[in-house]
Amino acid sequence: MGNNDNKPVVHLISKPENMLKTVYTACRTCYSANSPYDIYKDIDDEAKMLTLIERVISSGHYSTIEHIQVSFAISNVSRACTHQLVRHRHMSFSQKSQRYVKEKGQFDYLIPPTIEKNPELKEKFKNFMGDISKFYMELTEAGIPAEDARAVLPNATATSMVASLNLRELIHIANLRLCTRAQYEIRTMVKLMCEALVTEEPWLKPYLVPKCERYGFCDEDKSCGKKPSLNDLKAAN
Repeated sequence: MGNNDNKPVVHLISKPENMLKTVYTACRTCYSANSPYDIYKDIDDEAKMLTLIERVISSGHYSTIEHIQVSFAISNVSRACTHQLVRHRHMSFSQKSQRYVKEKGQFDYLIPPTIEKNPELKEKFKNFMGDISKFYMELTEAGIPAEDARAVLPNATATSMVASLNLRELIHIANLRLCTRAQYEIRTMVKLMCEALVTEEPWLKPYLVPKCERYGFCDEDKSCGKKPSLNDLKAAN
């Protein structure tokens, strides 16, 4: 049946210990004659670490944050949402298979908020999902393998996955997908991913934001107006 809570479920399931020290060590190694391990074990000054990290990242030296790998358990998202996520590079995915997991009864699906708020269309949507489920069951009961019967399942079908990525890619995804122009579902999912990591690593909060907050301007063709557009800034100069 359709899930009454259209909100993605996201859990941070893996991250390195001493993330801040690891990133600092990577940054400091580039400018120090000391060995990386000596740098790592001798630093405990958080303010000093944050100052160097900010300077290095602001300079565009992103290799220093690629050493950090994090993993998330994600569920209650649509196939439409994960189709967008898998377009991002430098990520690893293990997703619920529609070949090997046969749907039994009404499959779970997500209702987009724009349809959810329209009672008449919502009812038609649910009925349509029911019709698809019935035909899917007819196919599988007739001996059609799940890998072929899945051809009728819609983008609204709920799915789950484990997704892993390095910190550089997470910052990149946050900068793009937290923008108001991103689709609601993936924007919500990425927001929850960022919040889960920031809860344990608060120093990352300034980086896991829409790109306009990092750069001070919007470079999208259509701006929400929160920040001045890049074209307006160019025209002013």
